[in-house]
Amino acid sequence: MSKIITEPRDMASKAQETSDNAMFGTPKARLDFYRNEIQYETSLLSNRTNAYLSAQSFLVIAFASSMANLNPDWGKLFTLVVPPILALLGIVSSLHAWPGIRAAYEIIDHWHFKQYQLLRAEPTMGAAYDDSPLFSKYEAQEKGFRQSLLFSMRTPWIFTGFWVVLGMFSLWLHFGKT
Repeated sequence: MSKIITEPRDMASKAQETSDNAMFGTPKARLDFYRNEIQYETSLLSNRTNAYLSAQSFLVIAFASSMANLNPDWGKLFTLVVPPILALLGIVSSLHAWPGIRAAYEIIDHWHFKQYQLLRAEPTMGAAYDDSPLFSKYEAQEKGFRQSLLFSMRTPWIFTGFWVVLGMFSLWLHFGKT
């Protein structure tokens, strides 16, 4: 039976600390790195949310236009088929948008956690230039940044519900009325 030999814990943590110091140099460099990562991921989340909302707005316009079809020859069949298909497309696109938005949120959460741990480990970073803290408690806590991301996190679910209601409404207009 072979045995894996590992370094003692204190030596492994010292090696990790040495590696971190070589990579970042100072706590300020590490904080700058964390802040840049947060900014980058927040920008990605914003771009994903904007693209998703743009696609949804076009689907809403197409849905409303298709419901307003008054062609006497094929309008009834058109309004029976196309709006539910557009509603289904809206639901599918919402469900596909969710993983990308959720992934960006989790990465932002990770970098905020790292930043919070750094600020807790280096209390002098907060009062670097004057007596007022560099970061407010609200900004450094989980609750602050999570509330700022709620719109992006809720939007796919709101639109999923919206599309379910619209799809059912369009079908009710054809089959529910007597």
